[in-house]
Amino acid sequence: MPKKILHGVVVSDKENKTIKVLVERKYQHPLFKKVVKGRKKYSAHDEQNQYKNGDKVSIIECKPISKNKKFEVVGEKK
Repeated sequence: MPKKILHGVVVSDKENKTIKVLVERKYQHPLFKKVVKGRKKYSAHDEQNQYKNGDKVSIIECKPISKNKKFEVVGEKK
């Protein structure tokens, strides 16, 4: 099974070696058939603390690093 790759924007870089990434996706509501925007925050591992608020990044699924961290940063989104 391939690893999940998500694209989003960094919303917090306060924790050491961790960033929070806001990922937005659009999907059609099953009952009302209206396009809805869904948002979710993911904690991602940032080894060098190089990403700051507002950076567009790609994150990839990996083995659990801590209780909430299951993603790591691949690089900046182009």
